[in-house]
Amino acid sequence: MKTIVVVGATGLQGRAVTAQLLAGGWRVRAVTRRPDAAPARALAQAGAAPVHAEMDDVASLVAAAEGAHGLFSVQPTVGSPGTPPGFSAEDEVRWGRNVADAAHAAGVRHLVYASLAGAGRHDTEKLPQNTVNKWRIEQHIRRLGLPATFLRPVSFMENYTGAYHLRDGAVATAFAADVPQQTMAVDDVGAFAALAFAHPGEWIGRAVDLAGDELTPRRIAAVISEAIGRTLPYVQIPIEVIAQAGEEFAVAYTWLNERGYRADVAFTRALHPGLMDLRTWLERTGAARIAAFLAAQDAAGQHR
Repeated sequence: MKTIVVVGATGLQGRAVTAQLLAGGWRVRAVTRRPDAAPARALAQAGAAPVHAEMDDVASLVAAAEGAHGLFSVQPTVGSPGTPPGFSAEDEVRWGRNVADAAHAAGVRHLVYASLAGAGRHDTEKLPQNTVNKWRIEQHIRRLGLPATFLRPVSFMENYTGAYHLRDGAVATAFAADVPQQTMAVDDVGAFAALAFAHPGEWIGRAVDLAGDELTPRRIAAVISEAIGRTLPYVQIPIEVIAQAGEEFAVAYTWLNERGYRADVAFTRALHPGLMDLRTWLERTGAARIAAFLAAQDAAGQHR
């Protein structure tokens, strides 16, 4: 019944990690800016203990981490769903470093950091900014000498459950239609975090790229269509359109189309045999979420 602190507990990865840790018998302190809000109350009902801390306030993070065995750290990525308004790359790096500093000051015995696949290739190729941000945080953790594990997932299947990749009755992204893209269910990040905390001797000091499936965007759209019983064509958004939202987004999509994450799906499954591929994820949770989103869109369209 050791305690794990989950920073970013109400976010996508934080919720998944919290659920897996609670299922494994750990005590969980769920760090959030708003412990009285509905997302934190839901975590409390599940068995976690919400605590207030801010990633811009190291003292609050240290207080949240005092006496804990381990800490899971994840920060928002610029442009991802739910990112705070005005959030910048430097904010992400500062927040990640602050959490690491707090873990070090509190004497945490195992830090699991949610990085991004490809971060380890920083010395051999030009990487997108969001990957560089994760690499900079990893380097800070290394400099502190923290006992740490770096989990480096690829893009999440959950990106296909809302407006991020679903638009106007289609799967619409800037991915080249026939270039395979790697995805992973966020629940499996939770499974890997729980695995790392349960087996520190095997996981401290490791940095592992993680992927659950690899399909072309055209094939992803077809598999989703089959799962929900509704045809969703694949529409490729021109890079020039993406660049209007920010040049860095265009750089990231170009990198994914030309080089990509290149995680080893078979190796990931060997580490965690219960790893979900896209079809399994759709059967368990994805198809229902996608269908609900599309139904809400349809209803909104009828009332315009």
